[in-house]
Amino acid sequence: MTAEFHHLPVLLNECLDGLKLRPDGTYLDCTLGGAGHSSEILKRLCGGLLIGIDRDADAIEAATARLSTVESPAKFVALRGNFHDAPALLAAAGIETGLDGILIDLGVSSHQLDVRERGFSYHDDAPLDMRMDQSQRLSAREIVNTWSEDDLTRILRDYGEEKWARQIARVICDRRADAPIGRTAQLVSIIDAAIPKKFRQGDGSHPARRTFQALRIAVNDELEPLEPALRALTDLLNPGGRLCVITFHSLEDRIVKNTFRSMADPCTCPKSFPVCVCGKKPTVRLVTRKPVTASDSELAANPRARSASLRIVEKL
Repeated sequence: MTAEFHHLPVLLNECLDGLKLRPDGTYLDCTLGGAGHSSEILKRLCGGLLIGIDRDADAIEAATARLSTVESPAKFVALRGNFHDAPALLAAAGIETGLDGILIDLGVSSHQLDVRERGFSYHDDAPLDMRMDQSQRLSAREIVNTWSEDDLTRILRDYGEEKWARQIARVICDRRADAPIGRTAQLVSIIDAAIPKKFRQGDGSHPARRTFQALRIAVNDELEPLEPALRALTDLLNPGGRLCVITFHSLEDRIVKNTFRSMADPCTCPKSFPVCVCGKKPTVRLVTRKPVTASDSELAANPRARSASLRIVEKL
């Protein structure tokens, strides 16, 4: 599967500029994927260190092979795990140096979407899986077949912002009472039956998009640990180091935006106070006050970049 692992990096030039790369610096790619971003970072290092983290074993294998072909005197280290646990992963690997830049590219890699058997796509009939780390137990199949109607409604509403969450959850429970739901095509059929045609999304998006997003987030626990992870990663940065985060939907972007703002302006004093008395000092500077999005030329080459947003902070 290694040879098939492709990744077209989104907002590549914007990320490279945002990281403010130093040839002898130490950089962390928290979501290594197919090494699209990392291969370009490595080319720009000379005597530095690049660390890549990914929970997908296929990604680690493929990225390591790809980066071994990059001509660079810099060192590359791959760590398997979740970037939410980056401080512990780095410590276990004996990496104690501060970081000069960190990149997080949230969401699903192109490979995970394109390999049918992974079950991330609603366009193909495949096993209902959606695990980024295939060694973990929880899958989309287990959620769909064992979670209560209330819990299904909650994740579809909270993680997918799906207006028809209750109706979809109810039809899921009705169908699974007859036979287990094990294929993506079955789930798409359920969503199709639950949402009246006259109320389908008017933005041209697939009616299953929100449900599949919600299940993927729930399977991989993508949102709850994000804020503490951003704060922990910021602590790993050297002064002047930058944290760049690419998000692909409003839920992620909202967490990143609010976390960055609170780190840049943590004061809790009432606005009426003439001076700060809470003592909370900013730890970062906002480099981007609004998200950076893909150019028209990038969108023409890679439509998947349409929903990408990049936010950057610099450690004080």
